[in-house]
Amino acid sequence: MGQDMITLRIEASDALTEIGAREVLGQVPDLQVLTGPQNGIPTDVVVVIVDTVDEGALERIRRAHAVDRRPVVLIAGALDPDTVLGAVEAGARTILRRQDACADTVADVVRSAMRGEGTVPCDVLGRLLDQVGHLQAQVLEPMGLRFNGLSRRETEVLRLVAEGLETAEIARRLNYSPRTIKGVLHDVSVRLNLRNRAHAVAYAMREGLI
Repeated sequence: MGQDMITLRIEASDALTEIGAREVLGQVPDLQVLTGPQNGIPTDVVVVIVDTVDEGALERIRRAHAVDRRPVVLIAGALDPDTVLGAVEAGARTILRRQDACADTVADVVRSAMRGEGTVPCDVLGRLLDQVGHLQAQVLEPMGLRFNGLSRRETEVLRLVAEGLETAEIARRLNYSPRTIKGVLHDVSVRLNLRNRAHAVAYAMREGLI
């Protein structure tokens, strides 16, 4: 097997579609479509093909993601922002309309998924971003939360921890008591499974807080 070969497993809502997809994608030089017992060969990407993203399709995505812990490419006949959000929550990384799913296009999105990238149809993406903005403004913002799950106060405390300030200095800077700052750090550490201040700094950097 070549070094750049990508192994993939196909799961479709009907046998005829699955057989056809295996036949077509099996002709792509850098893709190896796995069938039957794999004899220890790891699966790099799982391709799920359905007509509609209903609960059965979501369960198929969850199962594929949970079993293989590999990127899931979803090819669906009908898509809208709600079904895309559901598919992403279930574990899909790349989403493609069935009408656009020729061999070259599917091969490209499989390679993208393998690189850790994600794609969504452009027309759905715009509406999805509008929906995300509405969620932030109407639901999260009134609760003092952001999409990273942190409140403004928690974000400020983590940012100052990352700058090297001690608890007393953070308390003075934010006009809180040291006890309040300790409570904030404890709550964030427990919720995000942060081991210590260094881990908190790493999290703050990864989330773009500093």
